[in-house]
Amino acid sequence: MSDVKTSPAAEPQTAQPPVRPIAWPAGVAGVVLVIAGSFLSWSYDGSILNDLSIDFYPGGLQILAIIAAVLALVLLLAERGPLTAMGTWLDATLGLRALGAGLTLYMALIVVAISVESDGLINVNPGAYVSLAGAALILACAWMLPLRQLRDLSKARLPAWSEILAIAVMMAAVLFGAAYALGLTDAWSFILCLLFFATVIVALVRTGVITWFGHVGQRHKKVLTLAAFVVAFFFPFTQGGSDANMSIATQVLIFAATAIGLNIVVGLAGLLDLGYIAFLGSGAYVAAMLSESAFATIDWHPPFPVVVLIGACVAATLGLIIGSPTLRVSGDYLAIVTLGFGEIFRLAMFNLDGINGPLLTNGPNGIPGIPELQIGGFNFGDEHTVAGLELGRFSNYYFLLLILIAFVILVFARLNESRIGRGWVAIREDEKAAEAMGVNVFGLKVLAFAIGAFLAGLAGTIKAHQDAAVSPDQYIFLESAFLLAAVVLGGMGTIAGVLLGATILKLLPEKLRFFSEYRLMLFGLLLVLMMRFRPEGLVASRRRQLEFHEEDEELAVAVEEERLIVEEAK
Repeated sequence: MSDVKTSPAAEPQTAQPPVRPIAWPAGVAGVVLVIAGSFLSWSYDGSILNDLSIDFYPGGLQILAIIAAVLALVLLLAERGPLTAMGTWLDATLGLRALGAGLTLYMALIVVAISVESDGLINVNPGAYVSLAGAALILACAWMLPLRQLRDLSKARLPAWSEILAIAVMMAAVLFGAAYALGLTDAWSFILCLLFFATVIVALVRTGVITWFGHVGQRHKKVLTLAAFVVAFFFPFTQGGSDANMSIATQVLIFAATAIGLNIVVGLAGLLDLGYIAFLGSGAYVAAMLSESAFATIDWHPPFPVVVLIGACVAATLGLIIGSPTLRVSGDYLAIVTLGFGEIFRLAMFNLDGINGPLLTNGPNGIPGIPELQIGGFNFGDEHTVAGLELGRFSNYYFLLLILIAFVILVFARLNESRIGRGWVAIREDEKAAEAMGVNVFGLKVLAFAIGAFLAGLAGTIKAHQDAAVSPDQYIFLESAFLLAAVVLGGMGTIAGVLLGATILKLLPEKLRFFSEYRLMLFGLLLVLMMRFRPEGLVASRRRQLEFHEEDEELAVAVEEERLIVEEAK
């Protein structure tokens, strides 16, 4: 049988492709070998990879291999067994191929890691080879299985309580997965953990589970949003009071909030801004100058809510100042102008030192010693005990940043669905056509710059207190480039995509510090691969996908159906 899928409507749904007799037993044998090998010792040296040297006591990486094997067994049972009804909806074969390939690579890298860390393959115990053989057997089985003709997943519905339960299980898996990954201090273990998560995600995408989950999320948007924030809220309680991990989490939230603001400018309005970090810096400098630091240069210390508004408004004003004269140009010219603005801001902060200009920023020394935030009687620098768990200062800032990012997401979502958002999208698609249709192109461009700058200024005021210092070196062009990369990598015009892109670009450099010399090379390689294989981003809207895959007729039909559903809802 050909490996090319036919349309679901092309043949009767009862037609079942033949299965090679040896394929299914081989896959089950592979699952058994992976699980059996995971209960045996993988390494002679117990000091590496968080100790995989004890028989019948699986370590963390061994448990991950067992989970992958169980998932493979589920897909095999969907191919032939009690779960075949599920197999008519989900593409078990493609998922099994992805899972088999990822698990084989996972086990091969574990063998490499053990040999590198302990000076030789002689230190790899038989359990690792048994699991590697099992993974290879699963992969071979997957390529022997034929592809199925599937039903339309948009019509796959479960009772409402079951779908809500699926959302809860998915969110719980995200919470515990993130907690486990951040708890890994060994670089090899972290890389292998990332490979495992990538394998599972790709397998779920190939089977169609993610597509089905997307339909479920559309039907239960409020539940999904609430579940996501509940997971984010409980995240600090999984870290055992670790300030290191919570520091990374707060940096991710600041970066994500700023990137969503940039997403308005780039993702919706289509304006390439290479100096966006200046708006974050302006909010941070306002908060520093109005703080009670001994190095603050303004003798006025208003309450923090007032500082937040002032910092955001100053950033928005800068957005108007840079936008008004420059937004009459576009494309490469606009990118050059905004790049220049970012550098002007940084150099201005150097020169406002009381010698070359007014004493506002202390020049290259910046403003250190910024005190902890205090709102009412709550000091964000104090430790608190909740349900017997210690929450440090970074946890306090984390909860404040959750409120901020909820506000930023709300603003972005409302604007995206509004008449203003449609105007921005029209400008992004074809500025001349939008202007011919009566869209106020210049006004909407300036508004995009101002709102994006306002949101970045909000994040900057909190960042100043969390970092306890500001200096010009924090706001260099490279930071603007990373913000733009988060938007492009995640998916322009989407919220979930930008959050994912910001998390990847902030988390990986922190956890993979031994790659510090090659960080930019790896970052560039990642972007090149993305532009080659998924130019629309990791999480892209269907309309954005269609721009890059015009030949995909099924996607075009799905986009049209989505448009009709939205119109009917209105």
